[in-house]
Amino acid sequence: MFSGFLTVRETCAVCGLDLRGHDSGDGPAVFIIFILGFLVVPMALWVEMAYMPPLWLHAVMWGPVIIGLTLVLLRPLKGIMVALQYRHRSTSEQD
Repeated sequence: MFSGFLTVRETCAVCGLDLRGHDSGDGPAVFIIFILGFLVVPMALWVEMAYMPPLWLHAVMWGPVIIGLTLVLLRPLKGIMVALQYRHRSTSEQD
């Protein structure tokens, strides 16, 4: 489905489905913001209440966690968004 990390192929390598009109836009990023906010903020608050580390340690600790989880989730969520566009017959090309 992808020709690069996030670049959608023009056609499916298996079935030949035309994928040129499918563009997920900012949808996956928005969902990642919500998902990571739901997961990371409570964990960061728990760490703050339990251990009270300095702010620089929070930045060093949570920065890589957020970046790593973002990179892990971005491609699958983009695939889901393209699949939903195909399922609901919604493309960015004009008919």
